[in-house]
Amino acid sequence: MSYTERSHLKYSEKLIELFKNPKNVGEMRDATVTVTEGSPVCGDVMQLSLKIEGEKIVDAKFLSFGCAANIATGSVITEKVKGLSIKEAEKITMNDVAKELGGLPPIKMHCAVLAAKALKKAIEEYKAKVLEKNESH
Repeated sequence: MSYTERSHLKYSEKLIELFKNPKNVGEMRDATVTVTEGSPVCGDVMQLSLKIEGEKIVDAKFLSFGCAANIATGSVITEKVKGLSIKEAEKITMNDVAKELGGLPPIKMHCAVLAAKALKKAIEEYKAKVLEKNESH
């Protein structure tokens, strides 16, 4: 019996695969920006790091302290943003993340929200850094 058959939650095969073999996990020592976002709903926390060069996201990593859906959404968000411009990455929504996983059980949609919020927060912090740097010159 597979995990999805044993679980009361209807997880997609893609979500299970990304839970078992997550992508882009780890700390990024040369990150342009690193943020932490958490969910009081279930205690899930995600740290998201982006390396940005010339307004383009060249690398992304995450650390997750949470459930299978949190780990999978971290993998999805980091894969989706690599190679995108800041403007393109800003358009990614929680629905894009959930759709990439073949959907999420309603009780786990907060994980897609968490990933999208972490990305939004990272971009906002990056923009603030750039603005601050430009104002000091």
